[in-house]
Amino acid sequence: MFFKLIITLLILSSITIAQNDYDLFLKAEKEKYAKILEASKINYPGDSKIDVTYYGLDLAITYLPNYLIGVVTINVRVDTTSINSLFIDLSTAPNGLTVDSLLLNGSSTIFTHIDNKLNVSLNRTYNLNETLSIIVYYQGLPSSTGMGSFEFGSHNGRPIIQTLSQPYGTSDWFPCKDTPADKADSADVWITVDDSLIAVSNGSLEDVVNNGDGTHTYKWHSGYPIAQYLISLAITNYYEYVQYFKYSPTDSMLVIHYIYPEDFNSSLQQTLDKTTPMLEIFSERFGLYPFIDEKYGHAEFGGGGMEHQTVSSMGGFGPDIIAHELAHQWFGDKITCKNWHHIWLNEGFATYLQAVYWGVKWGISDYHYEIARYMRSAKNAQGSIWVEDITNIDEIFESSRSYFKGACVLHMLRGIVGDEIFFNIMYTYANDPVLSYGVATTEDFQAIAEEVYGQSLDYFFREWIYGENYPEYTVNWGTTLVDDNTYQIDMNITQEKNSNPQFFTMPVHIKVHTDSGDTTITVFNNSQSQDFQFEVTGKPVSIQFDPDNWILKKVEDIINDVNDCEIRISYIKSF
Repeated sequence: MFFKLIITLLILSSITIAQNDYDLFLKAEKEKYAKILEASKINYPGDSKIDVTYYGLDLAITYLPNYLIGVVTINVRVDTTSINSLFIDLSTAPNGLTVDSLLLNGSSTIFTHIDNKLNVSLNRTYNLNETLSIIVYYQGLPSSTGMGSFEFGSHNGRPIIQTLSQPYGTSDWFPCKDTPADKADSADVWITVDDSLIAVSNGSLEDVVNNGDGTHTYKWHSGYPIAQYLISLAITNYYEYVQYFKYSPTDSMLVIHYIYPEDFNSSLQQTLDKTTPMLEIFSERFGLYPFIDEKYGHAEFGGGGMEHQTVSSMGGFGPDIIAHELAHQWFGDKITCKNWHHIWLNEGFATYLQAVYWGVKWGISDYHYEIARYMRSAKNAQGSIWVEDITNIDEIFESSRSYFKGACVLHMLRGIVGDEIFFNIMYTYANDPVLSYGVATTEDFQAIAEEVYGQSLDYFFREWIYGENYPEYTVNWGTTLVDDNTYQIDMNITQEKNSNPQFFTMPVHIKVHTDSGDTTITVFNNSQSQDFQFEVTGKPVSIQFDPDNWILKKVEDIINDVNDCEIRISYIKSF
């Protein structure tokens, strides 16, 4: 990977290290999505008649016996003409959580807890934009569906209590509106645990209260909007490694890593130290870290990797996975996909930013090395990047499609618009006043891309997000001498027939090597079979089709003596 190194042994060693880190990232992501929630149990997208404005979690958790006692406050605004009832998502798994009582605006009210819903009867009709507060008292052993929503485990003989709620698991452990489309404006997470344990959650730690009974309570506050699935717990006997991100000459932000004590060593410390340079790299390109008034950090846990807001849960550490989860703080946390159909706006973006990091850190050749690796995986994608079946978690998080093909879409967009405009698109999207700290769809991103670029990109998004597969090109070309040192190139580009779209419309770079030098021209290929003619100075020796690998594709070489002239063809196979 590190092409700057001269000694072959060092090159091979560096590539091996990079591959190991990449494998760690893939392993972590696969573990993250190892457990599948049965489609029949998914209830989506929550009660559309209400808008959640606040979550307040007050949880007491014990280990052996494993148990949770919770009091959760949910403030909502009426988001329809009028309502006289509402529902909150909460699991009804057997031997799971029991709701003891429920208060509406401080008074008891009638409710039922059936089919993963808390159905609440209101004391009167509430009209559009009126607000109300619900407090749910409940207890029991949270279920662990999907990716392991709430789990009790151990490491080195010590307890670990952890959550990973994406996409449908939040309601396994606290009552909520279980959809990413509805972010709370703020949240509090208070966690009472044995005083030998450290309880980590989102936002800023406002207090740790000694309760005088062998327990203490960690009080965390999130002042930024937060999606329900990004609220998290990670509880064990952590070692705390503290750094600071200095984002101006006079300002800094806490960067804190919560690590299993037995895992912290100088090697891990060096890896964790890459976090603050990554914060600088991403802040320079996409705007200042979105939760600058709170913190960033990692909490080690027994899983893959998950971008919990301000504190990513990490099952392993390496540059790829650190960059990926950090990138999500902009793309996934600050701006969240409105629904899981558009998960590529989270995962494709974060995967792409891994390559951006390598490009900034080691140079453009390393960027292209990463993209070539993504393309190999992306060619295995089945179906459209827009996820058709969001009842199937494997479909949502299919890595070849949502991660790697999604990342390739951004790479191809960069190839079309150029570096300056591309990063302007990404910055504008990340800081759009409507989308920031809210939710987005592909169409929202497309609209910003077109506004910044100044041209329609409908063909591009239609074929790459809603279409399937990738183009397979056959290239025929020949030359004709025009005058002493000018040659005409006749070229035909043909695509194998695809299902959806029938063919791909893309600008294609053609690099012509002549005995007088190299010339690169761009043709706009928008037909199944299309002829092009152009002139170059010097006798053509060879051509390269998409020489910088900007298109996810397959290419075949065909020699075609069009004009009875000497014809030679060469190409660079797509990686």
